[in-house]
Amino acid sequence: MAVLDILKYPNPVLRKRCSDVKIIDAEIRRLLDDMAMTMYAVNGVGLAAAQVGLNMRIIVIDLGTRLLKLVNPRIVESQGSSVMEEGCLSVPDVYVKVKRKARLTVSALSYSGEPELIKAEGLLAHAFGQEIDHLNGKLIIDYLPFYRRILMK
Repeated sequence: MAVLDILKYPNPVLRKRCSDVKIIDAEIRRLLDDMAMTMYAVNGVGLAAAQVGLNMRIIVIDLGTRLLKLVNPRIVESQGSSVMEEGCLSVPDVYVKVKRKARLTVSALSYSGEPELIKAEGLLAHAFGQEIDHLNGKLIIDYLPFYRRILMK
């Protein structure tokens, strides 16, 4: 396993929409393992393939209870709203209050390629929201008011 380089804003790769993964093979599983190792090395709770420069719909999340290694995650159901302050490994030292759905159901493929349906709320729902945002080219700074985004640039 290897620790990967994490791209930082304003790298344009972070703004690209990632493509679906067609086949989960040994290379994809190795990438998921490397992403998990990278996330742990920098004390993160989530990481998307876009953040390590890869155009693939792959994420890893671990809030300390269970490591999730997911391929092609999609939010299939959402309810309520929740506001939490979020940070991002690709936008260091910036924290943004982000309004997201309070409860989510996420459909994805597991490490072994099996379909999974995961129910999430609270911090896990926010983590899923942020990592799936990354797969769509969206960053936490997009939730800032316009004037603060201008100052970021």
